[in-house]
Amino acid sequence: MLTAASEQRAPSRHRLGLGAVVVIVLLALAVTVGIGIFRGQSAPTQAVTIERTAAATVSPAALYVHVSGAVREPGLYVLPRGARLVDAVAAAGGFGGDAARDAVNLARPVADGEQVVVPRIGEQPAPATPGSAPGGKLDLNTADQAALEELPGIGPALAQRITGWREQNGRFTSVDDLLAVPGIGEKMLASLRDLVTV
Repeated sequence: MLTAASEQRAPSRHRLGLGAVVVIVLLALAVTVGIGIFRGQSAPTQAVTIERTAAATVSPAALYVHVSGAVREPGLYVLPRGARLVDAVAAAGGFGGDAARDAVNLARPVADGEQVVVPRIGEQPAPATPGSAPGGKLDLNTADQAALEELPGIGPALAQRITGWREQNGRFTSVDDLLAVPGIGEKMLASLRDLVTV
């Protein structure tokens, strides 16, 4: 038979054993967390750097213009659509000291892929055809009426409608915009598509 004193000791031992288990579990947990922190600090890390290139920041509506000649910093510049020659010269650091400033039309719109050559004093400026673009195509945004009349099927009246549309609506954003000009239909657009650009 158990005495009253032995009955009291049994629950106390049970409580002591349960307390020891809790302490051991907490200690094991603390050791596991400590090992994890130590490993995290000593693990090799890899630095990743991302370089942003000019091409990555360029919007689809940007123009690439090569500016050379009598400018302070000749080179290739990315300009927004609708930029003028004054913007291209400004991007290149402005005119050089020997630039023939009157030989360039600063108000002229620039085209994508164009090379702008600012002549030096005493040099003859390169002959420019109004509206000419790289690849021999006529730029609808810079061509004057006379240049437009050189296109097959475009007479004085239709050329005037094209320049009038451009003055009212702004620059052509696509060759397909020609369909908005009265007198130009799908058939004429198809005949002009390989001859013009924007």
